[in-house]
Amino acid sequence: MRKVGQSQDPPRELIQLIIDNFSNGKKKEAIIEIELLIKDYPLAPILFNISGTFYKSNGQLDLAITKFEHALTLRPNYAEVHYNIGITFRELGRTEEAIKSYKNALSIKNANPNAHYNLGNALLSLKQYDDAIEHFKSAIVFNPKFALAYNNLGILNKQLGNDLEAGKNFDKALAIKPDYAEAANDRGVIYQNSGDHERAIKYYQKSLKINPNLADAYNNIGHAEIELNNTDNAIKSFEKALSINPTLANAYYNLSRLKQYTISKEQVAKMQSLLNTDGISQSDLIKINFALAGVNEYLGNQDELFKALNEGNRLRKEELNYSLDKDLNEHLNLKNLFNITTSIPEKLVSYEPSKIRPIFIVGMPRSGTTLVEQIISSHHQIHGAGELNTLNKIITPMLSNFATQETNVSEKVLLTIRKVYLDFLSSLNTPASIITDKMPMNFRYIGFILKAFPEAKIVHLKRDSRAVCWSIYKSYFPAKGLGFAFNMEDLAGYHNSYNELMFFWHQLFPNKIYDISYEDLTTNQKEETKKLLEYCKLDWDDNCLKFHKNERSVKTTSSLQVRERMYQGSSEAWKNYKTHIQPLIDNLKPYLN
Repeated sequence: MRKVGQSQDPPRELIQLIIDNFSNGKKKEAIIEIELLIKDYPLAPILFNISGTFYKSNGQLDLAITKFEHALTLRPNYAEVHYNIGITFRELGRTEEAIKSYKNALSIKNANPNAHYNLGNALLSLKQYDDAIEHFKSAIVFNPKFALAYNNLGILNKQLGNDLEAGKNFDKALAIKPDYAEAANDRGVIYQNSGDHERAIKYYQKSLKINPNLADAYNNIGHAEIELNNTDNAIKSFEKALSINPTLANAYYNLSRLKQYTISKEQVAKMQSLLNTDGISQSDLIKINFALAGVNEYLGNQDELFKALNEGNRLRKEELNYSLDKDLNEHLNLKNLFNITTSIPEKLVSYEPSKIRPIFIVGMPRSGTTLVEQIISSHHQIHGAGELNTLNKIITPMLSNFATQETNVSEKVLLTIRKVYLDFLSSLNTPASIITDKMPMNFRYIGFILKAFPEAKIVHLKRDSRAVCWSIYKSYFPAKGLGFAFNMEDLAGYHNSYNELMFFWHQLFPNKIYDISYEDLTTNQKEETKKLLEYCKLDWDDNCLKFHKNERSVKTTSSLQVRERMYQGSSEAWKNYKTHIQPLIDNLKPYLN
């Protein structure tokens, strides 16, 4: 006969019977049975652990925590309970406590792939990327067939811009679990990022064969169809996504950008209701506000336009935790680094000539860089590579070393930049020997460009400051490096600093940078195109006047505009909103150069 207070565990058969009852839907009875058993065996930690899992499964999370904590008072080194309490804390949104619990479980038993996996997810949610990567990798070490861990490692690398590594991880996840719809969808995103839209669509379609209700896959197909200039197909895909998931903010935002589509009153009402829906993420709120801003701009409702636009921008700045001072300091450090009194080599002595000649198209976002690349890349000798983040990835780590005076801009540094960048261009596998890179923000690195690539050309877009800043402010940029875009004062301050930096580069490298006015290009297309091609040392090509027929992929915010013929007057649009953007206008300084 059992005695109340005995310390040994109850019979395993009895425990298993209760667990089976719970698993078979007899949850209420199982909970009563486990509580009765606890009265007979109050010193058995396994029973409190099982009770906690029952309550957790039943949605009674606080009670589950109480049971798990009681189990730990009986057995502090109970790894399974530390793990279970971590999962419960995570569901309660108590991420820091969850992380502590997962770490406790791993300190007792490190060979626990699930604990590593869940700890990786928790760290990922806090943007502790390096630690998250290590734990996903550990999960795979202890379980080489852990498809979920491979997939999340892929997602993390995708977020960090490591598309090659992300693709490898998605491939491994799919090799282990061929019916992994989410992995197939994410693999498609990697192909789309590389410009292989046809293969991307095949992977999206593969994910939909596995899960026909994967709304994100339809949304991604819509993105790919836009880049392939198949607007009608894109609209159908976005609508299908919304028919599956009427709360999909991305799809509403994408539809709001299409001139060919008029968002219905029902869709507007749904977006407005989402703004007041509990549980909607900040990221989705941002997209919904920008979508509503687009709708109200089209309808001419200025007050509603700016209500949504200002809120979307406010939330985006908050999401990025942006500070203008950081960017202003970077610009100042670049000027100090390249000041004419420094010992930067006058020119490279030992560099190897390259078969590839890059053309860098720089300026503020929305200044016309996409248009100019579309024009140049229409030339039969040119490959338009789009916005390459390559130079930024190479130089950013170096800037930290320069700031701490651990190194300087030596010939060795410049040769490293040259080699890594040109190696990347070579990997593009294009027969063209002239490649355009239209990352606007490369204006920051003009000093490095002119020193490391003597054969390169730099085309700098200039546009009316009020026009370009208004165009930026009303646009949603998913890139994290454009935090200045989401506040009028920040935007004006950054634009002023950009102008000062460009003035500095022009002084330091006279006649090495080609300025082209967006307004002049739109009013004198042929004349300005001719001068542009001459600077780039290219023969005339009539295709450059037919840039709108260029079928190359365009991924930027301007992807829809460059499919149209040249139009004039866009730099006057800001005047229609002068009253609402007066704080922006008041803070802009005139051009210095």
